[in-house]
Amino acid sequence: MSATASNHAPSARLYYAVFVALIACTALTVWVATIDLGPMNIVAALTIACAKALLVVLFFMHARHSSRLTWIFIAAGVFWFLILIAFTMSDYASRPWI
Repeated sequence: MSATASNHAPSARLYYAVFVALIACTALTVWVATIDLGPMNIVAALTIACAKALLVVLFFMHARHSSRLTWIFIAAGVFWFLILIAFTMSDYASRPWI
């Protein structure tokens, strides 16, 4: 544990607030799924999912007050995920049945 991470002890109130935000985002996801937005349904669902993932990483995984090395590994994971999505989308776009 780095020196900066040990100096920050989040309160239970913060965890409850993040929990309520995650529940609200889940309810928002369910509500958006009932609305016909056409191709924007996927965009809305992924935006909400990214917001929920960001809350989990920042607060429950304690990345908010962690060292720069942790942020490098988080960025590497996000970069790898984007590479996988790009390859998946290029494969999907090259299918003859589209």
